[in-house]
Amino acid sequence: MNAAPTALVLLDLDGTLMDSAPGIVSSAAEAYRTLGLPVPDAPTLRSFVGPPITDSFPRHGVPPERLREMVRAYRTVFEAGGMFDNSVFDGVPDALARLRAAGCTLVVATSKPVVYARPICDHFGLSDLVDAVYGAPLDEHTSTKAMVIAEALAGLGFAPGTPGARAVMVGDRAHDVRGAAENDLDCIGVTWGYAADGELDQAGAVAVVDDLDALVAEVLGRVGVAA
Repeated sequence: MNAAPTALVLLDLDGTLMDSAPGIVSSAAEAYRTLGLPVPDAPTLRSFVGPPITDSFPRHGVPPERLREMVRAYRTVFEAGGMFDNSVFDGVPDALARLRAAGCTLVVATSKPVVYARPICDHFGLSDLVDAVYGAPLDEHTSTKAMVIAEALAGLGFAPGTPGARAVMVGDRAHDVRGAAENDLDCIGVTWGYAADGELDQAGAVAVVDDLDALVAEVLGRVGVAA
């Protein structure tokens, strides 16, 4: 991409474009069993979808000294098939096509390690619908959503506040909102993901939408592009 985009849309992956819960939840549960630790209940495991697992495991019963072992156990299951145990939300491909047709540059920005994010996007046909895929390094504890977004902006040559250029983040969890804010971007929240009630509003999302038609309209309004 030679010129910096003027209408940029950063898109979270898990819970925004894809229903990734089945593979992540089952991989996490198996990792707990492998280490002989109590398996959290279903709602707790579902909360793992979105944030880095290196944040989620310590919050839910994994001692710091066993975190690396836990991550290895998780990735063994995830790489064996859990990473593809998910699906694109109905209507997402059409919504992405509509945004692109209106002149938006679309970029996936996910807390998932990029070595998983890119094959997943390839496997489910999303890579052809966006302009780039950015994710965390494999050593997730060194990364935040804000860092992934910053890397994407730098890679695209986009500087927030540039005259005539506008960008927005789209995500389903509070860390998407906070990561965007740390990069001086607004974030639109979507309700079909994995956020708890009120999570997105409390985090400061500029809008929260319930369906893809509303998302497309909100995005186009925020980046100043007509449908």
